[in-house]
Amino acid sequence: MNITIKNMKTIEETKGKAYVHWKAWHEAYTGIVSQEYLDALTLEKCEDIAFQWPDNLLVAKNNEQVIGFAGFGKYRNDELENTGEIFAIYILEQYYGKGVGYKLMHEALDHLSTYSKVAVWVLKDNKRAISFYEKCGFKCDGREETIELVSPITEIRMVLSNDS
Repeated sequence: MNITIKNMKTIEETKGKAYVHWKAWHEAYTGIVSQEYLDALTLEKCEDIAFQWPDNLLVAKNNEQVIGFAGFGKYRNDELENTGEIFAIYILEQYYGKGVGYKLMHEALDHLSTYSKVAVWVLKDNKRAISFYEKCGFKCDGREETIELVSPITEIRMVLSNDS
């Protein structure tokens, strides 16, 4: 494996990010998110999203194939001061346990190093992701939100302090 992390720049990388988005949701969220929602999440919808949101995205590549991505930026609202956010971090299931997620996370955290904290929202039933974030130093802060993905589902906020 020859894993590299870089800022997403090319059309091919954007299409690769879209594929990972689509495939990773189907791999990670089957049995967690409504199947009706997953069935409606098509590769075409993920491509539309990828081309509409090209900024602050990192891609992980194995040679020339995009195998993961991370999106990051300023926290989505003013609820937390001086806080960055990891909006998304996904990798293809076949690369689980190979350090790709950690490489993406560390690179995204480098981009967010000017913030005193970094937050991430994660589905409460996604135990694998919660464990990953905990290993990266994130801790649940007690904040929960219910979102509608055809049916209601709870997500929790986890926060990493850059001061520690």
